[in-house]
Amino acid sequence: MPRVRIKICGITRVEDAQVAARLGVDAIGLVFYPRSPRALTVEAARRIALALPPFVTTVGLFVNQDAAEIEWVLRQVPLSLLQFHGEESPSQCARFDRPYVKAIRMRQGIDLYQEAERYSGACGILVDAYEPSVPGGTGKCFDWDRIPKGLNKPLILAGGLDPQNVRAAVNKVCPFAVDVSSGVEAAKGVKDHSKMAEFIREVSYYDGA
Repeated sequence: MPRVRIKICGITRVEDAQVAARLGVDAIGLVFYPRSPRALTVEAARRIALALPPFVTTVGLFVNQDAAEIEWVLRQVPLSLLQFHGEESPSQCARFDRPYVKAIRMRQGIDLYQEAERYSGACGILVDAYEPSVPGGTGKCFDWDRIPKGLNKPLILAGGLDPQNVRAAVNKVCPFAVDVSSGVEAAKGVKDHSKMAEFIREVSYYDGA
């Protein structure tokens, strides 16, 4: 199967971002949702983004935030990709002149085919576990059997992934990419470098298969 891309989200420290890059991740996620325990100031986010080597995508995560707030972040932090985790409409996601990923929380009755069609301007669809009051980063899995085959968008699998289950997840879902946060942490916002390395090894098990 094709190589599965890897994003490590909720990076809060320069050293964690640099280690992730050396280990071979494709992207890191910076959280700008103020209620998240992994939320960053723009100053901290800028330091992390500027410390990364070339060819590592810097992703900014937002949840139902005002356009003016997002634009203010974009003026100060060099983000390559936006990730929307709230109830943002397609037009709200598309207004910032950046490629974007739309996160879909897998609540009961969700139709991923319909969501992928609705967000036709997205460069990918991220699927995550559903918790009523938590927009992401729950550390919980959902039933991977609920993910349909043949979406017309690259699929990014999130939700409770860790070094122990990601190989099974990749084998089951065959996603374009996987996205991990709490599954490779020593504490909220502090990444465990050995867990990051193990996670990447488990995903890379499929490279070239």
